[in-house]
Amino acid sequence: MDTNQIKHLLPHRYPFLLVDRVLESEPGERLLALKNVTINEPFFQGHFPIKPVMPGVLVLEGIAQACGLLAFETEGEKPEGNPLFYLVGYDKARFKRRVEPGDQLQIEVTLLRVRRGIWVFSGKASVDGEVAAEAEVMCTVRDAES
Repeated sequence: MDTNQIKHLLPHRYPFLLVDRVLESEPGERLLALKNVTINEPFFQGHFPIKPVMPGVLVLEGIAQACGLLAFETEGEKPEGNPLFYLVGYDKARFKRRVEPGDQLQIEVTLLRVRRGIWVFSGKASVDGEVAAEAEVMCTVRDAES
């Protein structure tokens, strides 16, 4: 899945679209996505100018966006209307290594369960095979107009 297909499913746009490409997708199971982290990212201007580091909350946001893509892939199509995939919460979030300019962030998410409209995923973001962040992510789909 390329950027145009991702933009069809997610409402995010630059500078907040944090998934560049989907490398693998098994609807109902897992998804592997890619984020190329460049020095041109706007957050690096202030986080931190001397030693640029991607904010952990944005790494988690990238994981959440990959979860949204897996949910839409699992459903088979984008729901009618203006669906938004809302973040409900994170559990067990851990940060293990810094993400810096030049890194290629691989984001892998696995669907754990869906109950009463709440999707629960396991997510992991890695650089060069090293885990940068991981979390359990809970999301739900709602129409933007509601």
